[in-house]
Amino acid sequence: MHADYLPAQNRYDSIEYARVGRSGLKLPPVSLGLWNNFGSDRPLDAQRAILRRAFDLGVTHFDLANNYGPGPGAAESNFGRIFAEDFHAHRDELIISSKAGYDMWPGPYGDFGSRKYLLSSLDQSLGRMGLDYVDIFYSHRPDPETPIEETMGALARAVTSGRALYVGISNYDPEQTLAAHRALAEHKIPLLIHQPRYNMFDRHIEDGLFPVLDQLGMGSIVFSPLAQGLLTDRYLDGIPADSRAAEGRWMTAKTIDDTYLERARALNRIAQGRGQSLAQLALSWVLRQPQVTSALVGASSVAQLENNLGVLSAAPLTADEIASIEPHAVHGTGSR
Repeated sequence: MHADYLPAQNRYDSIEYARVGRSGLKLPPVSLGLWNNFGSDRPLDAQRAILRRAFDLGVTHFDLANNYGPGPGAAESNFGRIFAEDFHAHRDELIISSKAGYDMWPGPYGDFGSRKYLLSSLDQSLGRMGLDYVDIFYSHRPDPETPIEETMGALARAVTSGRALYVGISNYDPEQTLAAHRALAEHKIPLLIHQPRYNMFDRHIEDGLFPVLDQLGMGSIVFSPLAQGLLTDRYLDGIPADSRAAEGRWMTAKTIDDTYLERARALNRIAQGRGQSLAQLALSWVLRQPQVTSALVGASSVAQLENNLGVLSAAPLTADEIASIEPHAVHGTGSR
Protein backbone atom coordinates (compact mmCIF):
# COMPACT_ATOMS: atom_id res chain seq x y z
CA MET A 1 0.00 0.00 0.00
CA HIS A 2 1.06 3.56 -0.61
CA ALA A 3 -0.01 6.74 1.13
CA ASP A 4 -2.66 8.93 -0.46
CA TYR A 5 -1.09 11.71 -2.49
CA LEU A 6 -1.70 15.37 -1.72
CA PRO A 7 0.37 17.60 -4.04
CA ALA A 8 2.49 20.37 -2.56
CA GLN A 9 0.44 23.54 -2.25
CA ASN A 10 3.40 25.69 -3.33
CA ARG A 11 4.12 23.72 -6.51
CA TYR A 12 3.60 26.73 -8.77
CA ASP A 13 5.43 29.31 -6.66
CA SER A 14 8.98 29.01 -7.99
CA ILE A 15 8.71 27.95 -11.63
CA GLU A 16 8.28 30.15 -14.69
CA TYR A 17 6.36 28.51 -17.52
CA ALA A 18 7.27 29.21 -21.15
CA ARG A 19 4.84 29.76 -24.00
CA VAL A 20 5.03 27.22 -26.84
CA GLY A 21 5.71 29.29 -29.95
CA ARG A 22 2.75 31.50 -30.83
CA SER A 23 0.22 29.25 -29.08
CA GLY A 24 -1.69 29.68 -25.84
CA LEU A 25 0.00 26.65 -24.24
CA LYS A 26 2.76 26.95 -21.67
CA LEU A 27 5.23 24.27 -20.56
CA PRO A 28 7.65 24.04 -17.66
CA PRO A 29 11.27 24.66 -18.73
CA VAL A 30 12.07 21.08 -17.69
CA SER A 31 9.59 18.29 -18.46
CA LEU A 32 9.66 14.65 -17.37
CA GLY A 33 10.13 12.01 -20.05
CA LEU A 34 9.10 8.41 -19.35
CA TRP A 35 11.33 6.82 -21.98
CA ASN A 36 13.72 4.55 -20.08
CA ASN A 37 12.76 4.41 -16.41
CA PHE A 38 9.05 3.60 -16.34
CA GLY A 39 8.85 0.15 -17.89
CA SER A 40 8.27 -3.31 -16.47
CA ASP A 41 11.87 -3.53 -15.21
CA ARG A 42 11.41 -0.77 -12.60
CA PRO A 43 9.44 -0.92 -9.33
CA LEU A 44 6.12 0.88 -9.59
CA ASP A 45 6.64 2.62 -6.25
CA ALA A 46 9.90 4.14 -7.51
CA GLN A 47 8.09 5.42 -10.59
CA ARG A 48 5.31 6.81 -8.42
CA ALA A 49 7.81 8.65 -6.21
CA ILE A 50 9.44 10.32 -9.21
CA LEU A 51 6.13 11.41 -10.73
CA ARG A 52 4.86 12.76 -7.42
CA ARG A 53 8.05 14.69 -6.73
CA ALA A 54 8.07 16.14 -10.24
CA PHE A 55 4.54 17.49 -9.85
CA ASP A 56 5.33 18.81 -6.36
CA LEU A 57 8.16 20.82 -7.95
CA GLY A 58 5.93 22.30 -10.65
CA VAL A 59 6.63 19.88 -13.51
CA THR A 60 3.25 19.72 -15.21
CA HIS A 61 4.32 17.91 -18.41
CA PHE A 62 4.76 14.13 -18.63
CA ASP A 63 5.95 12.87 -22.01
CA LEU A 64 5.34 9.30 -23.21
CA ALA A 65 5.16 7.25 -26.42
CA ASN A 66 3.42 4.06 -27.44
CA ASN A 67 6.62 1.99 -27.44
CA TYR A 68 8.21 3.24 -24.21
CA GLY A 69 9.04 0.44 -21.84
CA PRO A 70 10.41 -2.16 -21.70
CA GLY A 71 8.29 -3.80 -23.09
CA PRO A 72 6.38 -1.70 -25.57
CA GLY A 73 3.39 -0.03 -23.92
CA ALA A 74 4.64 -0.68 -20.38
CA ALA A 75 5.40 2.95 -19.57
CA GLU A 76 1.92 4.04 -20.61
CA SER A 77 0.33 1.20 -18.63
CA ASN A 78 2.34 2.02 -15.51
CA PHE A 79 1.66 5.72 -15.88
CA GLY A 80 -2.04 4.99 -16.33
CA ARG A 81 -2.17 3.09 -13.05
CA ILE A 82 -0.33 5.85 -11.16
CA PHE A 83 -2.44 8.53 -12.84
CA ALA A 84 -5.68 6.85 -11.75
CA GLU A 85 -4.51 6.54 -8.17
CA ASP A 86 -2.63 9.84 -7.71
CA PHE A 87 -3.29 12.38 -10.44
CA HIS A 88 -6.84 11.88 -11.69
CA ALA A 89 -8.16 14.82 -9.70
CA HIS A 90 -5.43 17.02 -11.24
CA ARG A 91 -5.95 16.11 -14.91
CA ASP A 92 -6.59 19.72 -15.92
CA GLU A 93 -3.28 20.78 -14.39
CA LEU A 94 -1.29 18.32 -16.50
CA ILE A 95 0.06 18.17 -20.02
CA ILE A 96 0.28 14.52 -21.05
CA SER A 97 1.75 13.68 -24.44
CA SER A 98 2.24 10.52 -26.45
CA LYS A 99 3.64 9.57 -29.84
CA ALA A 100 3.45 6.93 -32.53
CA GLY A 101 5.87 6.20 -35.34
CA TYR A 102 8.18 3.39 -34.32
CA ASP A 103 7.57 -0.37 -34.43
CA MET A 104 4.78 -1.27 -32.01
CA TRP A 105 2.98 -4.44 -33.13
CA PRO A 106 3.44 -7.14 -35.81
CA GLY A 107 2.29 -6.80 -39.37
CA PRO A 108 2.13 -3.95 -41.89
CA TYR A 109 0.00 -1.60 -39.75
CA GLY A 110 2.17 -1.27 -36.62
CA ASP A 111 4.85 1.19 -37.69
CA PHE A 112 5.64 4.56 -39.31
CA GLY A 113 3.00 7.09 -40.39
CA SER A 114 -0.15 5.69 -41.99
CA ARG A 115 -3.56 6.91 -40.85
CA LYS A 116 -4.37 3.30 -39.88
CA TYR A 117 -1.34 3.03 -37.58
CA LEU A 118 -1.39 6.49 -36.00
CA LEU A 119 -5.06 6.53 -35.00
CA SER A 120 -5.08 2.89 -33.90
CA SER A 121 -2.00 3.55 -31.80
CA LEU A 122 -3.54 6.64 -30.25
CA ASP A 123 -6.61 4.66 -29.25
CA GLN A 124 -4.39 2.00 -27.67
CA SER A 125 -2.36 4.64 -25.81
CA LEU A 126 -5.50 6.25 -24.41
CA GLY A 127 -6.67 2.85 -23.26
CA ARG A 128 -3.38 2.04 -21.51
CA MET A 129 -3.29 5.41 -19.76
CA GLY A 130 -6.99 5.51 -18.94
CA LEU A 131 -7.42 8.90 -20.60
CA ASP A 132 -10.11 10.45 -22.78
CA TYR A 133 -7.53 12.55 -24.61
CA VAL A 134 -3.85 13.47 -24.67
CA ASP A 135 -2.76 17.07 -24.63
CA ILE A 136 -0.16 16.58 -27.38
CA PHE A 137 0.01 13.74 -29.92
CA TYR A 138 3.15 13.44 -32.05
CA SER A 139 4.17 11.79 -35.24
CA HIS A 140 7.32 10.24 -33.76
CA ARG A 141 9.25 10.14 -37.03
CA PRO A 142 8.67 10.91 -40.70
CA ASP A 143 7.55 8.10 -42.97
CA PRO A 144 9.42 8.05 -46.31
CA GLU A 145 6.72 5.93 -47.97
CA THR A 146 3.50 7.57 -46.75
CA PRO A 147 2.42 10.95 -48.14
CA ILE A 148 2.88 13.69 -45.56
CA GLU A 149 -0.73 14.69 -46.26
CA GLU A 150 -1.93 11.33 -44.91
CA THR A 151 0.24 11.46 -41.80
CA MET A 152 -0.77 15.03 -40.98
CA GLY A 153 -4.38 14.25 -41.86
CA ALA A 154 -4.31 11.58 -39.16
CA LEU A 155 -2.97 14.12 -36.65
CA ALA A 156 -5.71 16.53 -37.66
CA ARG A 157 -8.29 13.81 -37.11
CA ALA A 158 -6.87 13.20 -33.64
CA VAL A 159 -7.69 16.84 -32.83
CA THR A 160 -11.09 17.07 -34.51
CA SER A 161 -12.21 13.81 -32.87
CA GLY A 162 -11.26 15.09 -29.42
CA ARG A 163 -8.50 12.54 -28.81
CA ALA A 164 -5.78 15.23 -28.74
CA LEU A 165 -5.76 18.94 -28.00
CA TYR A 166 -2.56 19.72 -29.93
CA VAL A 167 -0.27 17.89 -32.33
CA GLY A 168 3.46 17.86 -32.96
CA ILE A 169 6.26 16.11 -34.78
CA SER A 170 9.53 14.52 -33.69
CA ASN A 171 12.74 13.78 -35.59
CA TYR A 172 11.62 15.75 -38.68
CA ASP A 173 14.25 17.79 -40.55
CA PRO A 174 13.61 21.44 -41.53
CA GLU A 175 12.15 20.63 -44.96
CA GLN A 176 9.89 17.92 -43.56
CA THR A 177 8.77 20.33 -40.84
CA LEU A 178 7.73 22.90 -43.44
CA ALA A 179 5.85 20.23 -45.39
CA ALA A 180 4.09 18.98 -42.25
CA HIS A 181 3.03 22.52 -41.34
CA ARG A 182 1.60 23.09 -44.83
CA ALA A 183 -0.32 19.81 -44.76
CA LEU A 184 -1.86 20.52 -41.35
CA ALA A 185 -2.77 24.05 -42.40
CA GLU A 186 -5.09 22.53 -45.01
CA HIS A 187 -7.10 21.23 -42.05
CA LYS A 188 -6.78 24.55 -40.18
CA ILE A 189 -4.85 22.73 -37.44
CA PRO A 190 -1.65 24.40 -36.17
CA LEU A 191 1.56 22.44 -35.86
CA LEU A 192 2.32 23.24 -32.24
CA ILE A 193 5.68 21.75 -31.36
CA HIS A 194 8.76 19.90 -32.56
CA GLN A 195 10.59 17.31 -30.45
CA PRO A 196 14.16 16.91 -31.72
CA ARG A 197 17.27 15.46 -30.12
CA TYR A 198 19.61 18.25 -28.97
CA ASN A 199 22.57 18.46 -26.62
CA MET A 200 26.16 19.68 -26.50
CA PHE A 201 27.30 16.52 -28.29
CA ASP A 202 24.46 16.41 -30.87
CA ARG A 203 23.99 19.82 -32.46
CA HIS A 204 22.45 18.83 -35.77
CA ILE A 205 19.30 20.93 -35.28
CA GLU A 206 21.40 24.10 -35.25
CA ASP A 207 21.77 23.53 -38.99
CA GLY A 208 18.49 24.99 -40.16
CA LEU A 209 15.71 23.97 -37.76
CA PHE A 210 15.62 27.00 -35.46
CA PRO A 211 14.81 29.53 -38.23
CA VAL A 212 12.01 27.25 -39.43
CA LEU A 213 10.52 27.13 -35.93
CA ASP A 214 10.63 30.92 -35.80
CA GLN A 215 9.05 31.21 -39.22
CA LEU A 216 6.20 28.84 -38.34
CA GLY A 217 5.63 30.10 -34.80
CA MET A 218 6.38 26.68 -33.31
CA GLY A 219 7.99 25.74 -30.04
CA SER A 220 10.30 22.84 -29.37
CA ILE A 221 10.95 20.41 -26.56
CA VAL A 222 14.33 18.74 -26.87
CA PHE A 223 15.01 15.15 -25.89
CA SER A 224 18.30 13.64 -24.70
CA PRO A 225 19.63 17.01 -23.44
CA LEU A 226 22.06 15.02 -21.25
CA ALA A 227 23.17 12.77 -24.13
CA GLN A 228 21.97 9.59 -22.41
CA GLY A 229 24.09 10.38 -19.36
CA LEU A 230 27.26 11.47 -21.14
CA LEU A 231 26.61 15.03 -19.99
CA THR A 232 26.46 14.08 -16.31
CA ASP A 233 29.18 13.15 -13.83
CA ARG A 234 28.32 9.46 -14.21
CA TYR A 235 31.31 8.52 -16.38
CA LEU A 236 33.95 11.05 -15.33
CA ASP A 237 35.80 8.55 -13.11
CA GLY A 238 35.00 5.23 -14.76
CA ILE A 239 32.07 3.15 -15.96
CA PRO A 240 29.62 2.13 -13.22
CA ALA A 241 28.52 -1.49 -13.39
CA ASP A 242 24.84 -0.55 -13.57
CA SER A 243 25.27 2.16 -16.24
CA ARG A 244 23.99 2.12 -19.81
CA ALA A 245 27.55 2.00 -21.11
CA ALA A 246 28.28 -1.12 -19.02
CA GLU A 247 25.02 -2.77 -20.05
CA GLY A 248 25.48 -1.86 -23.72
CA ARG A 249 22.11 -0.12 -23.64
CA TRP A 250 22.09 2.77 -26.14
CA MET A 251 25.89 3.03 -25.87
CA THR A 252 28.94 0.86 -25.13
CA ALA A 253 32.08 1.17 -23.03
CA LYS A 254 33.91 2.28 -26.20
CA THR A 255 31.92 5.50 -26.04
CA ILE A 256 33.81 6.50 -22.88
CA ASP A 257 37.07 7.22 -24.68
CA ASP A 258 39.80 9.76 -23.97
CA THR A 259 38.29 12.37 -26.29
CA TYR A 260 34.92 12.18 -24.56
CA LEU A 261 36.50 12.29 -21.10
CA GLU A 262 38.63 15.32 -21.97
CA ARG A 263 35.60 17.26 -23.16
CA ALA A 264 33.25 16.12 -20.39
CA ARG A 265 35.77 16.91 -17.67
CA ALA A 266 36.39 20.36 -19.13
CA LEU A 267 32.65 21.01 -19.19
CA ASN A 268 32.39 19.75 -15.62
CA ARG A 269 34.99 22.30 -14.52
CA ILE A 270 32.93 25.07 -16.15
CA ALA A 271 29.84 23.77 -14.37
CA GLN A 272 31.62 23.73 -11.01
CA GLY A 273 32.72 27.31 -11.61
CA ARG A 274 29.03 28.23 -11.89
CA GLY A 275 28.06 26.20 -8.86
CA GLN A 276 26.24 23.66 -11.05
CA SER A 277 26.45 19.96 -11.76
CA LEU A 278 27.43 18.98 -15.30
CA ALA A 279 23.82 17.91 -15.94
CA GLN A 280 22.55 21.31 -14.86
CA LEU A 281 25.06 23.06 -17.13
CA ALA A 282 23.94 20.89 -20.05
CA LEU A 283 20.33 21.89 -19.40
CA SER A 284 21.22 25.56 -19.09
CA TRP A 285 22.99 25.27 -22.43
CA VAL A 286 20.02 23.87 -24.38
CA LEU A 287 17.57 26.22 -22.67
CA ARG A 288 19.64 29.23 -23.76
CA GLN A 289 18.10 28.89 -27.21
CA PRO A 290 14.93 31.01 -27.47
CA GLN A 291 13.29 28.38 -29.69
CA VAL A 292 13.64 25.72 -26.97
CA THR A 293 10.51 25.84 -24.85
CA SER A 294 11.36 22.90 -22.61
CA ALA A 295 13.97 20.19 -22.09
CA LEU A 296 12.91 16.59 -21.52
CA VAL A 297 14.76 14.76 -18.77
CA GLY A 298 14.44 11.21 -17.60
CA ALA A 299 14.99 10.20 -14.00
CA SER A 300 15.80 6.88 -12.35
CA SER A 301 15.46 8.33 -8.85
CA VAL A 302 13.99 11.29 -7.01
CA ALA A 303 17.52 12.54 -6.25
CA GLN A 304 18.42 12.54 -9.95
CA LEU A 305 15.23 14.42 -10.77
CA GLU A 306 15.94 17.02 -8.08
CA ASN A 307 19.48 17.51 -9.33
CA ASN A 308 18.23 18.15 -12.87
CA LEU A 309 15.59 20.59 -11.68
CA GLY A 310 18.29 22.53 -9.88
CA VAL A 311 18.87 24.20 -13.24
CA LEU A 312 15.77 26.31 -12.61
CA SER A 313 17.53 28.34 -9.94
CA ALA A 314 20.68 28.96 -11.97
CA ALA A 315 21.58 32.26 -13.61
CA PRO A 316 21.44 32.28 -17.42
CA LEU A 317 24.68 31.56 -19.22
CA THR A 318 26.69 34.65 -20.08
CA ALA A 319 28.23 35.23 -23.50
CA ASP A 320 31.67 34.52 -22.04
CA GLU A 321 30.48 31.25 -20.51
CA ILE A 322 28.90 30.16 -23.78
CA ALA A 323 32.17 30.93 -25.53
CA SER A 324 34.13 28.89 -22.98
CA ILE A 325 31.79 25.92 -23.51
CA GLU A 326 32.03 26.01 -27.30
CA PRO A 327 35.41 24.22 -27.78
CA HIS A 328 34.16 21.27 -25.73
CA ALA A 329 30.57 21.06 -27.04
CA VAL A 330 31.62 19.15 -30.15
CA HIS A 331 28.97 17.57 -32.36
CA GLY A 332 29.50 13.81 -32.68
CA THR A 333 31.18 13.27 -29.33
CA GLY A 334 30.26 9.84 -27.98
CA SER A 335 28.43 8.86 -31.16
CA ARG A 336 30.30 5.66 -31.89
